[in-house]
Amino acid sequence: MGLLPAILVAKVLRFLTRLRGGGSAYPGWVLLRMVPDVLSRTLGSLPAGVIFVTGSNGKSTTTTMLAGVLRAHGLNVFTNPAGGNLPQGLASAVVGQANLLGKVSADIAVLEVDEAYGPMTAKLLGPDWVVMTNLQVDQLNRFGEPENVLDMMRTLASQATTGVVINQGDPNLEQLGAELAGGSHQVVSVAVSPQALEKQAHGLVSAQLFFDEVRTLDVQPVVTVVDFESSMATLALPSGLVSVELPAAGLHYAIDAAIAVGAAQAVLGDRLDAHSVVESFRDQAPVYGRGETIRFRGRELALTMMKNLPSLQVNLSAMTGPLERVWISVDEGTPDPSWIFDVDLGPIDHVDVISGTKAWQWVLLLEHRCIPYGSVIEDTQQALLEVVKIEHTTNQPVHAIVNYEQMMLIRRLAGYKELEGTS
Repeated sequence: MGLLPAILVAKVLRFLTRLRGGGSAYPGWVLLRMVPDVLSRTLGSLPAGVIFVTGSNGKSTTTTMLAGVLRAHGLNVFTNPAGGNLPQGLASAVVGQANLLGKVSADIAVLEVDEAYGPMTAKLLGPDWVVMTNLQVDQLNRFGEPENVLDMMRTLASQATTGVVINQGDPNLEQLGAELAGGSHQVVSVAVSPQALEKQAHGLVSAQLFFDEVRTLDVQPVVTVVDFESSMATLALPSGLVSVELPAAGLHYAIDAAIAVGAAQAVLGDRLDAHSVVESFRDQAPVYGRGETIRFRGRELALTMMKNLPSLQVNLSAMTGPLERVWISVDEGTPDPSWIFDVDLGPIDHVDVISGTKAWQWVLLLEHRCIPYGSVIEDTQQALLEVVKIEHTTNQPVHAIVNYEQMMLIRRLAGYKELEGTS
């Protein structure tokens, strides 16, 4: 089928799905069925190429940061909304941003890509650069052992036509970078200083893998996280030190920023401008649910999304107590939440409301830790109404710890219609 009728059909479907108050990957799925090579036909000939961003955690934030840095340098960037990182999500982004002839007005594409689907996506649209954030213990129901994820990332990295950008602070990625450095790929790395690492209570929580031959990457990092304090990070760039604003507190956000700037350096080279880098971070809003604060009925809710043990741990490590009001909401999107028993809850000394279909697993954990809790309300809408009624004595927002599905639902219930998957 030709692009024009296929994209027209997909745009109509997109309009219909958005009427219900949210985005959907369905228009992209339909478009791929009608035109299987639509990604290469629409994005494959952009002047500055295609960048894939992948990893266990931090993909969405790093993608948003990288797109912001490149835009600050005058590039027109095509990107997919956070969370739409499967082929159908990428195609849905095309539906939203291409004209009826399939023309995308962009110089470069910066695309968040799921680790498992990365090699398949690369066959649909070959990346010039593959950016890798970290390799951590993730959803065991999806991936099994983290060694499987390393194999996926190795395959995806080998499909890059120019090179890879890695977080050298992750020993697994350093190993992968060392493997690739001897071949035809360029390897660009970013690093973390010992001073910054000392401030992170639980380290970088990389997956503990074992290699027959441990390799060291002999590449000078282009960007280093020198230090961080709350939501500010000091980065060492080729031109000197800069301080950038982060979307929320924590070393993990500082590393995401370093990876984004390192990837921009790989694309821009000597054109990377320190002032433009700083300005791009100053203007950037948090990605949905990742350090984002929303409002409902006059009450602020700070959303902290947990996907796995490492993501929850680094976010809790970055919080400073006491926390006045805490809401935990988790549903079947986290099919096996048993890993929560390995989490250091840090500043959480109580929970006011627990909701979602996995509420009782959290009740069990809190009982086990002798941490007091209030209402248990499985229905999220009722829980939201209960949360905003609780008295506050300070101006702190409610700290809402949620999984992806509950984050999406809570945003929708609070009236935030620009959900992930839309553009």
